[in-house]
Amino acid sequence: MKANADVREYTRAFYQGNRLNFTLALILIILSTGGMLYFSWVLGEVTNIMAAGDLPWLWRTLGITFIALAVTLVVELLMYYYKTRFVHQALRQYKDLAFSRLSEKSISAFSRENTSRYLSALTNDTNSIEENYLNRSILLIYQGAMFVGGLGMMFLLSWQLALATVALAAIPTACSLLMSRQLTRWERAMSDQNEGFVAQVKDFLSGFSVIKSFKAEGEANRLFQAANAETERVKEHRRRWDAMLSAATQQCGTLLQIGIFFYGAWLAIGGNIPMGTVLITLNLCNCFTQPIQIVPQYWASRKAALTLIKKLAQITKENAGHAGVAIPARLERGITLDHVTFGYVPDKPVLKDLSLTFEPGKKYAIVGASGSGKSTLLSLLMGSYTDYAGSIAIDGQELREVDTDSLYDLASLIGQNVFLFDDTVRRNITMFRDFPADQVETAVKRSGLSELVAQRGEDYRCGENGVNLSGGERQRVSIARALLRGTPVLLLDEATAALDNQTAFEVTDAILHLDGLTRIVVTHRLDEALMDQYDEIIVLKDGRVREAGTYRQLMEKKEFFYSLFTLAA
Repeated sequence: MKANADVREYTRAFYQGNRLNFTLALILIILSTGGMLYFSWVLGEVTNIMAAGDLPWLWRTLGITFIALAVTLVVELLMYYYKTRFVHQALRQYKDLAFSRLSEKSISAFSRENTSRYLSALTNDTNSIEENYLNRSILLIYQGAMFVGGLGMMFLLSWQLALATVALAAIPTACSLLMSRQLTRWERAMSDQNEGFVAQVKDFLSGFSVIKSFKAEGEANRLFQAANAETERVKEHRRRWDAMLSAATQQCGTLLQIGIFFYGAWLAIGGNIPMGTVLITLNLCNCFTQPIQIVPQYWASRKAALTLIKKLAQITKENAGHAGVAIPARLERGITLDHVTFGYVPDKPVLKDLSLTFEPGKKYAIVGASGSGKSTLLSLLMGSYTDYAGSIAIDGQELREVDTDSLYDLASLIGQNVFLFDDTVRRNITMFRDFPADQVETAVKRSGLSELVAQRGEDYRCGENGVNLSGGERQRVSIARALLRGTPVLLLDEATAALDNQTAFEVTDAILHLDGLTRIVVTHRLDEALMDQYDEIIVLKDGRVREAGTYRQLMEKKEFFYSLFTLAA
């Protein structure tokens, strides 16, 4: 039931504020079928006029036909106008909803997923939904109206021919229904295969420099060709079943028309019906057989597209961030870790029985050798993982129960890996929001970006993932983001690793002099002037706290930190 509700949310998005366009398109579709029925009637009527030799009647019919043509043209133009408006707004709202639900995920949830699933769902799958769900839903109504109108006119003209048409139509109907089931299965298979193909292409493009530097172009080409071949094989099966379904129903429809033609001829020869009625009925067979041929195929495609909508609903709900307890955007009592143990792989803990307290407004340095668990500790504090043993409490509230949105209002993380949008320096700093100019200027100055802005301006484009900037400049932009946001807790994970020593010192010194913030800094730079500013230095080794204290206290003890500091010097 929950899955169906999720799917309904997405299908409702097609019609939200869009019902007028949909309704007008439907009304105009029904009117256009009336025009088609009229032209079928004219065919038989002209035949009867020819048999009667009534010339004035012929001219009157011709005049009415020209008027009908003009009206039908206007109706069809309006129909296509409102149909395209409906499809445009429906797709826009559908993708907006999908991205909105995606943005509700927590960092930890999203980091466990493959982004190619969303790329495929929002591109190729959306194209399929446009054609097979939206367009074909409208065409199904059109075919239905044509079927009802055509069958109704058949019974008005000759109940014998109408009953014969219904009886003969059973063959193409059964054929369509049987073959359409396989079409649905291949539609889903095609979506799944395309998802994997998109993921592989994304990997190849992201790792292009690695492929080139290791001269692995041949292997990459072979892997791409294999994935491409498998993708096209699945698509070929989908196209083949589509073609087979079309061919089978078309041939069955042809047999139906031949049967009706000969039966009608027999009735006309016997004097039971006029010849014009046979021609009208034969032409109306298109209004009858076309829906029989097309509706099962369109219905199968619509069902297949519905599975894609269901798939998107599932992946946007998977690992969704829970709406837990909202906490205020301030730290009053501090952050406490009580006997915390955590590992990415079961039975292989990275952090072991960790107990720490971070008091509000203080400055903490986390140091230790590579692999000691420093970055993992910050990931836990940002709520990236909840399957830890022990307790992490923020002002007494267990972190597992905290609403992720309110956690992000409390804390910001500046990591080693920086992502920049292909946009201006300013918009990358502000993250597309409006801030007072003086606040932006202060963040630029404190992050060491003043020289870049002075030389290239705030409107300088960073390029795809900051390709137009150096590593140090990209890192400064990420620091400026966090400083501008001004959360009470600031976590830095080797945030100055890409900067030169002088700039790294200046940026870190500026951060340590910010008033009112709780700063937890993972660093490998053991500069005496900086180390001496921290209220506490926490030294990790093999996932445990080896020692903790101020710089002076640790240096006087001459234990593990002293060794690290001496080696760094």
